[in-house]
Amino acid sequence: MSMGNKNKWWRNAVVYQIYPKSFQDSDGDGIGDIPGIISRLDYLKKLGIDAIWLSPVYRSPQDDNGYDISDYQDIEPMFGTMEDMEQLFAEAKKRGIRIMMDLVLNHTSDEHRWFLEAKKSKDNPYHDYYVWRDGEEGVYPNDMNSVFGGPAWEWVPELGQYYFHQFSVKQPDLNWENPKVRQECCDIVDFWADLGVDGFRCDVLDFISKDFANNKMNDGPRLHEYVKQLFGREKVKHLFTVGECQSDTESICSICGKDRDELKSVFQFEHIGLGRSDKYTPAPYSASQIKDVLVKWQNFTAEHDLLYILFTDNHDQPYFISRLGNDKELRYECATAYAGMFYLLKGIPFIYQGQEFGSANSRYEDIDSFNDVETVNYYRENCDKKPHDALIDEINYGSRDNTRRPIAWTKEKPTRGFTSGTPWLKMPSRAEEINLEADKSAYKSIIGFYKKILALRKSSDVIKYGNFKDLTQGDDCFVFEREKNGEKIIVAVNFEKANSLKLPSCLTGENFELLLCNYDEKDDFAPDFAPYEIRVYHKR
Repeated sequence: MSMGNKNKWWRNAVVYQIYPKSFQDSDGDGIGDIPGIISRLDYLKKLGIDAIWLSPVYRSPQDDNGYDISDYQDIEPMFGTMEDMEQLFAEAKKRGIRIMMDLVLNHTSDEHRWFLEAKKSKDNPYHDYYVWRDGEEGVYPNDMNSVFGGPAWEWVPELGQYYFHQFSVKQPDLNWENPKVRQECCDIVDFWADLGVDGFRCDVLDFISKDFANNKMNDGPRLHEYVKQLFGREKVKHLFTVGECQSDTESICSICGKDRDELKSVFQFEHIGLGRSDKYTPAPYSASQIKDVLVKWQNFTAEHDLLYILFTDNHDQPYFISRLGNDKELRYECATAYAGMFYLLKGIPFIYQGQEFGSANSRYEDIDSFNDVETVNYYRENCDKKPHDALIDEINYGSRDNTRRPIAWTKEKPTRGFTSGTPWLKMPSRAEEINLEADKSAYKSIIGFYKKILALRKSSDVIKYGNFKDLTQGDDCFVFEREKNGEKIIVAVNFEKANSLKLPSCLTGENFELLLCNYDEKDDFAPDFAPYEIRVYHKR
């Protein structure tokens, strides 16, 4: 595998993303924290988790919920202390769970000491740590806009300059052209490596190299040079690194290719973009499009000897089953079918907190029920342009707060086991129906099915290492084979409508046995599939 992936721990790992603010509160302040995470490690171990991806817990003013960092080598007090962090490393290690941290090096908080110094004068040694342009107030250096809306330039009158920010105005971009910045970032990586971190998820990594000549925010001409300097050093080559990058077929080979000394893998977001015309507006789609994307990337990563990240949910997207599935009457069937469809492919499973018991999007009618800076900015920009009800519909559909609301652990009102205080963000609106306690005790238990899927992965070399082959014949379904040394597992997934699938002719009771199905009392080999039915067969 590329970058020395062969026989590395991450090839067999199941990774679980924790959004610390919403995971588990231990002290009643309404905010999840590191001791709360420690208290749930046994739960994660029983689920079948091998590694945790921890969204940022660094010191931060929390303008963008921790992705605006004011000190990379300290812990935000709302989450705990550095001692708590070291205890998390130790307790996770006892359970065989590794820790990956979120690495946010495109920008800092405007309250970081570097930026506070940078604003003092143009001659300050830290001024060139950021991207500045001379100008006059109200006349922007160019027409580039922030990802979060509005101009990407902010005026600083005392300097007579603009600084560049691709995200919030409180997140000034670092100037990676400056070798001192690059060394500072290497030092941050080394600091956490020395403390025992096992890897990093690298936030908007392809943004660190800009192409201002073409008004392009990302994938600039020096990107690979910068990434290689960061992770190609002998000291940190043992770390598992996953990039949040543009991941077309050319760029994924460039940044993850064999002997590139850059990243181990990247997220591929093509399936995430289906069914929407923009972030807040749904668009027609067919479930077969999901299948087509997965087949494309299974084949491509196999051809180029690359690792593939298997995921449906994260902190930046609404729940997958709410956008590209059925989170109502078929929530169990859809959640389990998608779990098997994704996590029995070849690659590394990433699970987002709450996904394992079928968490779904919320519904709130007022903007005060939302916290995400991107969502709030979008509302403010459009509140005079669109009818209120239509705007609220868009926000409920696309807001990042859907997956950032606190986890509903129990049936207990009002905060469902998350906190004894007032949650920092309103609990999921469907927490009465969707909570871990209710799911565990349900006859149709989503987490019960997840455990079976993950146990199968761990026990089967065919699933971990086997080749992939698309066997689909027909529409609105996905049938694929995993094979290694003659041993085969065949996965057949139907989508939303009842369907008669053309199953491979080899699938008979003489040759195969049914390992898993999310429906009861089925003819194991009949072609008739119910909505979101999944069957997993094993060659005898």
